[in-house]
Amino acid sequence: MANPTEGWRAYTPSKTVWFWSCIGSVLVTMILGFSIFGWTTAGTAQARADNAVEKARENLVASICVQRFVTAPNAGDELVELKQVDSWKRDDFIEEGGWATIKSLDTQVSGAAETCADRLAGMEGLPARVVNSQAESQG
Repeated sequence: MANPTEGWRAYTPSKTVWFWSCIGSVLVTMILGFSIFGWTTAGTAQARADNAVEKARENLVASICVQRFVTAPNAGDELVELKQVDSWKRDDFIEEGGWATIKSLDTQVSGAAETCADRLAGMEGLPARVVNSQAESQG
């Protein structure tokens, strides 16, 4: 009886077998790389980076908007009025009030007014330091 490894030692693959083995190895590597190991194309990476930049701008302008809103002289009344407005119209309320407008920008950041309105609508009331500073300025 012959040794089973002798058959493997004597085997010499043809050029066709080598070619298709290489193609299969490349395909398996690419499938594993893109699906499991997190590889991305340059286009996907750029799209993700652009999306992250836009979200960061939106959050920054929304934070500025909230700060402007709560420090406005009539912030308490405006907050009550904002909460009474339908949820799909709140971003219009914020835009009309000018709290989300950054004058140095050529175009305003889309989504910032909506994010600002959502943050404000989620507030139970004005922050204590804002209420205290408004009371001191009036008294």
